[in-house]
Amino acid sequence: MEALTHSSVLSRFGHALSDPTRTQILLALRDSPSYPSDLAGILTVSRQSLSNHLACLRGCGLVVAVPEGRRTRYELADSKLGNALTELLAVVLTTDPDHCANSVRDGCC
Repeated sequence: MEALTHSSVLSRFGHALSDPTRTQILLALRDSPSYPSDLAGILTVSRQSLSNHLACLRGCGLVVAVPEGRRTRYELADSKLGNALTELLAVVLTTDPDHCANSVRDGCC
């Protein structure tokens, strides 16, 4: 298995955050572990779509599936990830919203 570099870890994290639904899943799991059916209801997405996003997040190593009898609960793979999301939100909230909108329009972000 290839050794993980700092840049590859951050790239995986960035890929996960590049989709609004995956970001919402991570933020929901930051608050507490959850079941797919509950997450689908909270995020108002289909179970199939949610399943695809959870598979991506598992592949990125950001969430884990915990079997509980006939159900599977999802949670963040590491509690430090929840702290990182909280810290990232604090940084993002201090950016200039007008600059961000222009950057997205110009293809920067």
